[in-house]
Amino acid sequence: MQLRMVRTNLLDLPEIKMPSGYRLRTYQENDDWHWANIIKSSFGGNRTVTDAREQITERSEFEPTGLFFSTHQDQPVGTACAWKWNGAEEKEVGQLHMVGVMPDHSGHRLGKWVSLAVLHYHRQKGFKCTVLGTDDFRLPAIKTYLNLDFIPIYVDDDQPERWKVIFEKLKLPFISDSVDQVRTALNENIITKIYQ
Repeated sequence: MQLRMVRTNLLDLPEIKMPSGYRLRTYQENDDWHWANIIKSSFGGNRTVTDAREQITERSEFEPTGLFFSTHQDQPVGTACAWKWNGAEEKEVGQLHMVGVMPDHSGHRLGKWVSLAVLHYHRQKGFKCTVLGTDDFRLPAIKTYLNLDFIPIYVDDDQPERWKVIFEKLKLPFISDSVDQVRTALNENIITKIYQ
């Protein structure tokens, strides 16, 4: 099972400051190819325009203003999607979905800026928190999420040990249990959703 993290509030979000030479924009017609290319380069495998449509743009959760791209010389090189955790009708729990950056453009913190754009979007839409799923080996991404005030939540018995290993690899103090922090910040209805 994927690891899960939550940002328990969307208050006091940092300002988005794109690096020199880069811009931020939302989805435009025919961006399906750009999305597939970025995700293929970031995650491996073979992503196509058909995949982009089936997984993102033709889904009921999709909103063009919630699919962000960082661009360089007007070419999309990074992406993140503002999704809804439990489907199109969800109004409280947002999801940071499919964050990817072309390897040639790593080192500019583009993942941070497109992720932050999603958080701002969720706040504007009235969501209470944002959840994401990630994998153990995505250490740079996890470090970015931690720096954006996401915290781990344990949704499977093996996850405390997996998180301990991740924190050791990142040379960061281990966050042993975030349940109290989550319970302080969120109501029971939302907690039930994010732990499902």
